[in-house]
Amino acid sequence: MTIKIDKKITGYSVVQPEKEGTKDKSATADAKREASGNVVQMHEKLERPDMLLGTTYKVKTPLSEHSLYVTINDIILNPGTEHELRRPFEIFINSKNMDHFQWIVALTRIISAVFRKGGDVTFLVDELRSVFDPRGGYFKKGGKYMPSLVAEIGDAIESHLRMIGLLKSNTLDEHQKKLIDEKRAQFDSYANKAEKADPGDFPTGAQLCIKCNTKAVIKMDGCMTCLNCGDSKCG
Repeated sequence: MTIKIDKKITGYSVVQPEKEGTKDKSATADAKREASGNVVQMHEKLERPDMLLGTTYKVKTPLSEHSLYVTINDIILNPGTEHELRRPFEIFINSKNMDHFQWIVALTRIISAVFRKGGDVTFLVDELRSVFDPRGGYFKKGGKYMPSLVAEIGDAIESHLRMIGLLKSNTLDEHQKKLIDEKRAQFDSYANKAEKADPGDFPTGAQLCIKCNTKAVIKMDGCMTCLNCGDSKCG
């Protein structure tokens, strides 16, 4: 078939016959692209499955006689493959106390929308935990300070993200644990008190740690030291 060229030629190239090795490499590359294209990532248009895995966290605060129950449902992406991921998909908060019903429903819908959007959702923890109640916060069991009810919901979300692996657990290493155990035993010997069975109970009069928000800072060897996270003013 003859083709008439009525425009100026700007360039040309010679077509070479494909070799067998070239065809194999091209087919392999196409297969890899096809396989990578089948990897499902979290996005807002992802349809909700009929069943999701859920975890419920009980939140008991001195602000109300009724507990809050925070339920986070997860979706499993690419199940049974090397790309299998567990990601939060939606959140529900239930309680007998109806005083906060409107803003709790609004909060759960916004957080669920952020979950479904995909990407890095760990920023929610810092955003929620930085909310302060103008009437003042409270201490949880174990001496951890919560500036607001919203912050405690953020704390529950943080626990869940650590459980599914989105956040790394900030546990102490063996050396830090040994040092804290020694400091705890030394303080108890000075105070002539036996060490309590509950590791969450810290000495009476301990101050609030600005690093881990736990009432566990005592003066040891002339230096303020936290018995919970090991933070020390002396380094």
